[in-house]
Amino acid sequence: MAKVISAIDTNAAGRVVLLIAGGALAAIVVNYLADRFTDLIVLKEVPESKWVVFRRRARVKGLSYAVGQAFCALFLKGVARLSRARVRQVYAQYGLSSGWPTNVDLRKIDSVNSETCRRLLRELKPDVVAVYGTRIISEDTLRAVDVPFINYHAGITPEYRGQHPAYWALVNDDPDRVGVTIHLVDEGVDTGGVLYQAPVSFTPSDNITTYQYVQMASALPLFVRSIEDALARQITTREFETYSRHWYPPTLVQYFFNGAVRSVW
Repeated sequence: MAKVISAIDTNAAGRVVLLIAGGALAAIVVNYLADRFTDLIVLKEVPESKWVVFRRRARVKGLSYAVGQAFCALFLKGVARLSRARVRQVYAQYGLSSGWPTNVDLRKIDSVNSETCRRLLRELKPDVVAVYGTRIISEDTLRAVDVPFINYHAGITPEYRGQHPAYWALVNDDPDRVGVTIHLVDEGVDTGGVLYQAPVSFTPSDNITTYQYVQMASALPLFVRSIEDALARQITTREFETYSRHWYPPTLVQYFFNGAVRSVW
């Protein structure tokens, strides 16, 4: 069960720009932040195409691995459909909102790494930039404004960077590293200084398609707290002397092996 950590519901002063790529989880983030920050502006990028993602994974992990990941992604769409009741339960249990709020200033951009995005950041003059679910942010964008960029990652860094980190921590029988991290953004993949972390546990009804909904309940109050810290100019990072690894989505063979052998689905 997610451990919900309360945040001060005070509409902290200062301009917050949120960078997102869309989807149900991003809508949850927008709703939660909109209830707590009166001066919130959302920049929504067009997600990378599946073909671009496939080619990058093939380059990094090899063609056969990328093909296996693609087949797994197709299979998990069916798993997600079968898990809709569990997702609705999580929404109700933690008071999450999925609809896009109509009172939020939403601007659409091609990419967080576009000149349009950088121009908007300079024009909007945010006090802090929050990030959820976008492509890797380039150095040029990070330098467009001299303010902290703060990201929510659905895993514990630095050991579990990348994608499906909670799933891989369970596969590795590492329950103490199943959780969420709020961190500063740098040019790496989930490598920035850690601001907050919290553990998360799941029910037997959860699986790889529902983990992030449960994790969101723990992450959002910490996300708010880190933004408030930035607005108050009181950011403190934490350093960890441990290994660092970037994880990728499982292939279909890995998914069935881990489910059959380790009971992690």
